[in-house]
Amino acid sequence: MQYIMKKYITSFFWKHARQLLATLILLPAFLSCADFLDKEPDDMLTLDMVFNDKRRTEDFLAGVYNLIPDPLYGFQGQQYSSMATTDDCQIPSDLISWGWDWTISVNEGGWNPINAGYNLWAYTYKNIRSAYIFLENAKALPSQGVTEADVEIMKCEARFLICYYYVRMLELYGPFPLITRLIPSNTPIEELKIPRTPFDEIVDWLDKELMELSKLLPTQYTTDANSRFGRPTSGMCLAVRARMLLYAASPLFNGNSDYYDVKNPDGTPLFPQKYDAAKWERAARACKELIDLAEKGTYELFIKRNPDGSIDPFLSFQDLFLTSGETNKEIIFSRRSVEAENYLRYVIPRGAGGWGSFGATQNLVDAFLMRNGLPITDPQSGYVEEGFVSEPIYYNTRYNLSDENATEGLVVAPGVYNMYANREPRFYISIRFNNQWIHKERRNTEFYNGGRDGRPNMHSPICGYQPRKYVNPNDDARSGYFPFRPAILYRLGEFYLNYAEALIESNPSHPDILKYLNRIRQRAGIPDLPASLLGNQEELRKAVRRERRVELAFETNLRQMDIRRWLIGEEVFAEPIVGMDQWAGPENYYRRTEITKRFFHKKMYLWPIPQGIIDNNSNIIQNKFW
Repeated sequence: MQYIMKKYITSFFWKHARQLLATLILLPAFLSCADFLDKEPDDMLTLDMVFNDKRRTEDFLAGVYNLIPDPLYGFQGQQYSSMATTDDCQIPSDLISWGWDWTISVNEGGWNPINAGYNLWAYTYKNIRSAYIFLENAKALPSQGVTEADVEIMKCEARFLICYYYVRMLELYGPFPLITRLIPSNTPIEELKIPRTPFDEIVDWLDKELMELSKLLPTQYTTDANSRFGRPTSGMCLAVRARMLLYAASPLFNGNSDYYDVKNPDGTPLFPQKYDAAKWERAARACKELIDLAEKGTYELFIKRNPDGSIDPFLSFQDLFLTSGETNKEIIFSRRSVEAENYLRYVIPRGAGGWGSFGATQNLVDAFLMRNGLPITDPQSGYVEEGFVSEPIYYNTRYNLSDENATEGLVVAPGVYNMYANREPRFYISIRFNNQWIHKERRNTEFYNGGRDGRPNMHSPICGYQPRKYVNPNDDARSGYFPFRPAILYRLGEFYLNYAEALIESNPSHPDILKYLNRIRQRAGIPDLPASLLGNQEELRKAVRRERRVELAFETNLRQMDIRRWLIGEEVFAEPIVGMDQWAGPENYYRRTEITKRFFHKKMYLWPIPQGIIDNNSNIIQNKFW
């Protein structure tokens, strides 16, 4: 967007230049406004004119929303590099010339504060400053139909966005300078070099603010519901708060001795100095408050049923990610739009018109359970790795995407490798594997060397698997037809798992642990966990972490955050990334093959603060080990 006008620059931008520097905003505050500003002559538009006009006021607020991330392409790797830097996904190094150089650099251990990737720090402060400008200037315009009540709701929206953006900063960077108001323009420059705020102080401020907003914002919008979809609600506030408190209770931020000596220049410690078990109890209460709201009818697990009334686990899990928020009550927080096409082209096979190079790993494939709910490592699971299926395998489902006849209930056709037989329903919805039926192409996948979807072409899944979650059976990369799907950022299923985890750490005998874990498993079509697990904290911890990995696979940055907040990065990446033998023909393709060895250093538990931020403010202390 162009600079607004000479008069405006003189009277506003330069007037506020020092506080822009203090909050480390690298661009003019109005760069987050909508393009509507370009429609006015350069010597006419002022702040007064923006906030004396209903349309411009609404457009200004809409501009503050523009940092809400796209849950598909935004987290695939180009913008936040979340999926592609976990052990669930792998991309070929060939993509380095296609804009994936930073992602590959992270995986190879080349990350540093100068090559810090997406500068979320700077963009966050830019949008937060715009939100504070809105809070100071928005007002009722009775003659234009803008009431005081309308303004109060819009201001609550701006306050929510401030909290949400700050929570994301906290997840990635840890403590940051907490700015809670628009800084006066006459503040001396030295006072504008604001240091980082201690972690617990930030959490307490956000907790209080989000709880207050949850009481001010509606549970749902009853008028103009479609146009208001994606706007903050009480449930969104409770969800952002509950996830934040869960992360704050986790080992990364709760009793992590590596960070005890990280202090501001004045000696103020930035991280908690001891483990606090009460933080898990606080997180459990916050999750339960959201679940209680859900159980009043606000949210519920997305479930489709078979004609006999039983849960159809295949269509329930598939259509959860394809059904809009108007009818999908599992969605708590969704972006209004999603950049689905680029994501889908990367996960649709090359021979079906896609780019086909964004792959899933054998590491993730092995994490999915068997049909009987047991892990493949359990001798009672029935898992077989060698050989091929000789008889068709059916499940109780209307799912019909496994053969050319669209046979309902057929999930595994003869000829499929035994590794993929009798797996839990979420596996078939989440993972595309070799010799699996492609609905639009009327053929099976060919991920082996020389196959239509495999090597030697770089546009092939390097581990022999692709993500299938979010893919609509009618997606057509050849014609560019991609039906609507929701842009889900927070959903109820995650918070059943969050609540169970918080209880496991605070009260491992609480019956709600199995109650909510088993709700997830029932929707997934696998048996309940046994009651004998209650009280066994170590086994329950393994169970909830296993459920999280498969239930939430490929969803935003959840796996990346789990690895980091549990402090298991060194353990996870001590194991190589494994896949099938991509360079073998069809006869020898099904061989476990080490694809690459990832690098994970202790410093990577927190993102580096970009070096330019450190250079601009001598009071900002870099994260540990960077």
